[in-house]
Amino acid sequence: MSDPVLEKRAKLERLAALGQRVGYLFLLVAVVGFFVGLATSYETWGTVVVVAMALCTITLAPAIVLGYAVKAAAREDREAGRLPPQLNER
Repeated sequence: MSDPVLEKRAKLERLAALGQRVGYLFLLVAVVGFFVGLATSYETWGTVVVVAMALCTITLAPAIVLGYAVKAAAREDREAGRLPPQLNER
């Protein structure tokens, strides 16, 4: 038997991990764009940096919060003894 709560939590954990990867990728694009613009011209690269930082903020902040929420819920279940025995050892 599978627990629907644990399945949903696992799905949200995967979503948070994906959001963090995408958000950090946008941050990397912004940093690279900044240094490329520093070496060349900010006419084009300034726009790249601003857009990448905006996308980073939109994706990374909620993903980090969601990741912490999923971990807190799992920790609370573990401390209360509500997890099945095979999952209680994590």
